[in-house]
Amino acid sequence: MLRSPTFADAGPRCSCLPVSQTLDSMDTVLMGSLQHCCCQLPKMGDTWAQLPWPGPPHPAMLLISLLLAAGLMHSDAGTSCPVLCTCRNQVVDCSSQRLFSVPPDLPMDTRNLSLAHNRITAVPPGYLTCYMELQVLDLRNNSLMELPRGLFLHAKRLAHLDLSYNNFSHVPADMFQEAHGLVHIDLSHNPWLRRVHPQAFQGLMQLRDLDLSYGGLAFLSLEALEGLPGLVTLQIGGNPWVCGCTMEPLLKWLRNRIQRCTADSQLAECRGPPEVEGAPLFSLTEESFKACHLTLTLDDYLFIAFVGFVVSIASVATNFLLGITANCCHRWSKASEEEEI
Repeated sequence: MLRSPTFADAGPRCSCLPVSQTLDSMDTVLMGSLQHCCCQLPKMGDTWAQLPWPGPPHPAMLLISLLLAAGLMHSDAGTSCPVLCTCRNQVVDCSSQRLFSVPPDLPMDTRNLSLAHNRITAVPPGYLTCYMELQVLDLRNNSLMELPRGLFLHAKRLAHLDLSYNNFSHVPADMFQEAHGLVHIDLSHNPWLRRVHPQAFQGLMQLRDLDLSYGGLAFLSLEALEGLPGLVTLQIGGNPWVCGCTMEPLLKWLRNRIQRCTADSQLAECRGPPEVEGAPLFSLTEESFKACHLTLTLDDYLFIAFVGFVVSIASVATNFLLGITANCCHRWSKASEEEEI
């Protein structure tokens, strides 16, 4: 005789039983070692959550349910495409759609993502976490000012990154953290870009192409580039470079690599100091920085001190003579006035 379940019967019952125990011979052949598992009840309130498990469903229904669920999951994960985007052959194109934010729920197997020519102002943290197949990311011509820390932690296969025509003002040390597979980085045409951290490209051993042209850079640390052994192309033209003594280490390093590193030497010019304004950056030689290496010896310091002492004595003597002369002229003038009276 059946009875209604009571709270006394309630309790978590979670088991994994082979379906073969409940199937006839034909079902056993069809289902094999398929497992029926109850690992978590849906949260529908304390009363319903405590109801006893009614038992395994019919094998055929279970098989159909599993196949449908697997098909839906594969469809959601592999073929879903965001609104206003086109998806084909692992390429997701959301360019020129006037987007103000990045589209959510991309296909999980996306390899090439284009978000170019939009109005995106920010990329949320962890946005690329699920897209481990991503190889190309195009964010050019947006309104980005920075990228969240750790954005590329899970994008191990990312090779091409285009951040040109944005509003970046600096490149921090952790901007490309863990993006060790990057081969090409384009940061050109960021007019507010003033500073690149010395460790901005640290760990990018495979980086071959780096474009920093047409920004606002006046100085670039040698440390930012010397850790890039695979660098082949470097674009730095169109920046207001100040070719002072601080630029000498970078220019010396570039001259030594110019044979195997293509650079836009014709576009890179000095904006200061005045004596080298307009000169091509790569035309400066060691002679141009000769004044940066002038050092004074002890004899030089002694000579300067002696000259200073002589000049001070001469100035005191000159002032004394001028004082006496002025006093004599005053007395002579006064005596002349008395004689006239």
